[in-house]
Formats: sequence, C-alpha cells, structure tokens
Amino acid sequence: MGQIKYLMALFVWVLLSLLMWPAVEASANNCSACHGDKTIIGKGAHLYIDPVKFDSTAHAGLGCVSCHDKVTKRHPADGGRPPRVSCKECHADIFAEHGKSGHGNYAGCTDCHNPHAVRPLAALSARDLNVQCAKCHEHSKIVLSHSKWLPHTALHIDALPCISCHTGAKNYVILLNMATNTSRSPRNGIRPTTFGDLRPFLAEGKKVSTLIDSNGDGAISLEELKKFNKTDQSRTIKLLGTMMPEVVTHTYETLDNRWDCTFCHASGPNAQQASFLAFPEPDGTYSRLPVEKGAIMDILYGTPDFYMIGFTRNTTMSILGGLIVAAGLLVPILHGTLRFLTRKRRKEG
Repeated sequence: MGQIKYLMALFVWVLLSLLMWPAVEASANNCSACHGDKTIIGKGAHLYIDPVKFDSTAHAGLGCVSCHDKVTKRHPADGGRPPRVSCKECHADIFAEHGKSGHGNYAGCTDCHNPHAVRPLAALSARDLNVQCAKCHEHSKIVLSHSKWLPHTALHIDALPCISCHTGAKNYVILLNMATNTSRSPRNGIRPTTFGDLRPFLAEGKKVSTLIDSNGDGAISLEELKKFNKTDQSRTIKLLGTMMPEVVTHTYETLDNRWDCTFCHASGPNAQQASFLAFPEPDGTYSRLPVEKGAIMDILYGTPDFYMIGFTRNTTMSILGGLIVAAGLLVPILHGTLRFLTRKRRKEG
C-alpha cells in the first residue's frame, strides 16, 4: 500500500513539473543560456538578448514567460515561433494615447522601444532619446525644417530631446551629461562619455560618481564642479547641459508655448531650478546626482518674460514690435538728415 502511494505521489510531482516547466526555466534564467549567447546571432540578430542590458530593465523582474507565455516545454525543438507579445496587455493607457497621436498609424511600440533594453527616463540621456527619433527623422532634414524659425537650430536640437517640444511633457530639469572630445566623432567633435572612458580614472571599488562627488555626500556642489574643471579628466571630458522632462506622454504634438523662447529661456521663479549630473554606468544606463542650485549659472536663463520679434507666434505683436523698432531708428535718421540739409542756414544765422 505504501509503495502505491509513493508511486502516485511521484506521478503527481512529475506531472506538475512538466506543467510548470516553462516558468521554472525562466526563473532559472535558462532562456539566457541560448538567447544570451552571441552565437545565436547566426540564426537571427533579433534572437540575441544582451543579458546585462535586460537585467537592468523592469521587464527582467517579470520573467520571460510573463510575456512569452506561448513558449512550449519543447522549445525550440518544436519548431514553432512564439507570437509577438502585445504591449497593450500591460500598457493599455499608453497604447490608447499613442494610437490617437500622429505616430499611431506609422510606428508601433517596438519601433521606438526595445522591450529587452527599455530604460526609465531617469536612466537615459537626451541623445539616447533622440537616437530613437532619428530612425525615421533624418537629423539634417530636421535641422533644415526648424531653421525656418528657430535661431541656432543645430545647437538647439542637440541640446534638447525631441519629446521636450513634441509631446505634452512636463516637470523639466536641467541635466548635465558627460561628453568626450574626439576628432573621430561625426557630430561636433564630441560623443557621449561611456563608463569605459571613465574606468581608467576610477580607483578600485569606487563609484563613477566619485570623480566629481569627491566628498561622497550624494550631491554635486559648485566647489566640486570647479575642482573637476581643474583635473586632467576635464581636458577630454566636458559637461553638456540639456533640458529634460521628468514626465512624458505619447501624444506627439507641438504645443503653442513651445514656440515661445521664454519656455526655456526664463529667469526668476519660472526658470528651471532643479538640475542633475548624469554618470554613465557599466550597464549602459545613467545614474543621477543633484547639483547645487546656482552652480549652473545662466545655462538656460534669460531676461524674464522677454519677447523676441519674429520668433513668437503672434503676428500682431511682431508687427507692433517692428513698427516700434523702425520708429526708434527713424527718429535719429530724420534728425540727422534735417540737420545736414539745414547746415548752411544754421551757419548764416
């Protein structure tokens, strides 16, 4: 009798193991045994999943079979190809918002986001974001189209992520990213600094942030920035300021206030006060430390609520402003002309 119970228990255990096998495989990272090996690229580049990048994503905590639930216990010997996963199952609100936007009929989620390397906004640089846009929108054409109204076009486009103006993004901060000078760079002689670039300057076991945060208090002071600018590293590594949103949408539109220069260039209470310095990490992400207020002197500030003729979308104001400027120039010209024409009479008198 005892032997029969043992055999029945063994049968139940084997049956449950077979039913749970895909989940067990995923939790044991058996998927990465094949898909994390670069040799699988020979069967298709899309099959390779960089384990370092994937492990730092929010999707890694869910496990592979949470999305790829159609994978059988005989995969890949069964010859079947798992169907594509719909992002809508978890991101229904974003899916609906994107569908109503101008991109809805032209690009899907995975055209911009790699689900196996997706990052939170705080772990990205402005250029990381713009690389996605550049897949469809050629940089030179964007500069040309914006140059019709935007002064210093190339500088603005390099200093802003596209989503700052073309989505309903909000909660802007100033983000300083490290850039490395190199004559081989295709854009402006610089490229984003990687962790590998900084490794030679790091002491054993030290975080990359200690290169500037010398006292290790988790914040960057004005004195620490000055000190860094005097080091050997600063000869090749520069800090580039960008205006980054903390909250983004998938609306893809151009809001009227983005045409107004004071949206970025403002002083006083309307200025972007919060600022951070981003440090590249080994997994390709960025960590941030807050920067002392006032340390970034007038990086985006201007005169409060100024109006620039021709660059704010108000035709009436542009005409009135032009008339005022013309009148101001006309007065001294007329005055000088009259004095020149009456010089003989004034001499006789």
